[in-house]
Amino acid sequence: MADRGRHTWQTPEMTELFAAISKLQTREEAETFCRDLCTLAELEAMAHRWEVARLLEQGLPYVEIAQRTGASTTTVTRVAHWLRHGEGGYRLALDRLKETRSTA
Repeated sequence: MADRGRHTWQTPEMTELFAAISKLQTREEAETFCRDLCTLAELEAMAHRWEVARLLEQGLPYVEIAQRTGASTTTVTRVAHWLRHGEGGYRLALDRLKETRSTA
């Protein structure tokens, strides 16, 4: 993206939230924080999008991903867009997870 400056979603409150998240040291700490912060429906929605991102990374067709996950093709398309043209968060997390698994 050409404009990598501040976006309207990067509010002081968001900055504070991400600072708190960055202080978490283990998966278990992240789990308990996210469970306290989010509703079960919000967590399920995030996990669902993450599953779509992982399947996109494997190169599966959109329709197959939609069938496997129960996601709409609109959701699959949206996740694919953010995977390719977003802030780089999906890519970073996918790459880090791949690194962790290859060294285990």
